[in-house]
Amino acid sequence: MQNETIVVIDFGGQYNQLIARRVREANVYCVVIPYTKSLEEIKAFAPKGIIFTGGPNSVYDKEAPKIDPGVFSLGIPVLGICYGAQMMSMMLGGNVQQANTREYGVVDVSLSESPLFKDIDPKNECLMSHTDKIEEVPEGFVVIGKTAHCPVAAFQDSKRNFYGVQFHPEVNHTPFGSRMIRNFLFEVCGCSGDWTMADYAKNYIVSAREKIGDKKVLCALSGGVDSSVAAILLSKAVGKQLVCIFVDHGLLRKNEGDEVEKVFRDQFDINLIRVNCEERFLSRLAGVEEPEEKRKIIGEEFIRVFEEEAKKIGRVDYLVQGTIYPDVIESGAGDASVIKSHHNVGGLPDYVDFKEIIEPLRNLFKDEVRKLGTELGIPEQLVWRQPFPGPGLAIRCIGDITKERLEILKDADFIFREEIAKAGLQREINQYFAVVTNMRSVGVMGDERTYDYTIALRAVTTTDFMTGEWARIPYDVLDVVSRRIVNEVKYVNRIVYDITSKPPSTIEWE
Repeated sequence: MQNETIVVIDFGGQYNQLIARRVREANVYCVVIPYTKSLEEIKAFAPKGIIFTGGPNSVYDKEAPKIDPGVFSLGIPVLGICYGAQMMSMMLGGNVQQANTREYGVVDVSLSESPLFKDIDPKNECLMSHTDKIEEVPEGFVVIGKTAHCPVAAFQDSKRNFYGVQFHPEVNHTPFGSRMIRNFLFEVCGCSGDWTMADYAKNYIVSAREKIGDKKVLCALSGGVDSSVAAILLSKAVGKQLVCIFVDHGLLRKNEGDEVEKVFRDQFDINLIRVNCEERFLSRLAGVEEPEEKRKIIGEEFIRVFEEEAKKIGRVDYLVQGTIYPDVIESGAGDASVIKSHHNVGGLPDYVDFKEIIEPLRNLFKDEVRKLGTELGIPEQLVWRQPFPGPGLAIRCIGDITKERLEILKDADFIFREEIAKAGLQREINQYFAVVTNMRSVGVMGDERTYDYTIALRAVTTTDFMTGEWARIPYDVLDVVSRRIVNEVKYVNRIVYDITSKPPSTIEWE
């Protein structure tokens, strides 16, 4: 157990994971638990503070989720956000009704003096997303924030350290939101803010060692940031009990298979088995164009390969995967909508021949994974490697996957990444890659007509990979990339740049 913990109680809102992220950014440990947990389970965390998240329900509906009312008698500070604020208000005697005017989007907010708003401009903006409103606050509370259409945008009972806000402080569209959450953590809850990735590594290594004992562990190593960090973390816990199986399915980036093998064999004393099975995967994927079917096939084939290799090395009890939090969210965990399946979490077949799958990074965001990797001593070039999806280039090859089209994609992607590095933009852009589309168009090369493929370039800036803005790459860099790809890669005569953000798009094309 951590020295200090914030408990985030989940009521099904779309931004709930971001609340946890903002708490961790302040170096305060937090756990996210469903509202169905009992009062005793909540108390077991010995929380320094409790945060109620937003949610899609109306608090006055009979089936609306509620917290055990005993939570308000624990003497622990509480912050309610959106639905969480309305629920707290109603349960403590306030009045919540359907609003005459709904508020969605960024609106002006007026704030009053409060520990919650220390060092925050009283005139500010916030993101609202609600159809109900708090008509009357409970006894002992005072209003500390309002908008043109929301008379109770924020309220507090400073004696009991209960606070509620109708807006969403966890999102970037509320400029003072991170400061407000930090104020709750440090001014209200009295947190020290001393939790770090070093602590995470230390605690996980101890718990993994206790859990695994003398059993064997098999790690699904793709060579990307996530699986690499997961592998090194487990190796520090169980040493030679860990066997890393690197499946080279032919869907990796140019030269990547050899680079991965070199790093793990030369720099880390880890048992590594490289399985070259390009033909196996391409055969299974032949003629498959639907993205979800590609993901399912690759996910299942991954597991089949692991099972086969596991039988060769004897009894294996655990399978390690580099699943991270955005993977879980986008695969429809809990009440979330399924955006796309990730092979780590959504593509597993019904039968898996292992005692248990363990995912040491399941609750970490990408930037936290990189920090953890640095703490573990992983080389910078690997820690800051471009994020790469589990299904590999299969979901960057639109339509049917052939060896010829994969080679086109590998060469185009290599040029794009090389020129981004030359321009010194590799740290400014969080993810960038090429996509070979299934669109062919007419071009002219050497006075001859061509009918070749279009390559799409994709680059985004993001902090959590849940949202992202398209990167404003200088035109001269794009010009060099375009000229090089067309001149150096066969069967390509057109380059386009994707300028859509997430949402409405996802970062990957499929």
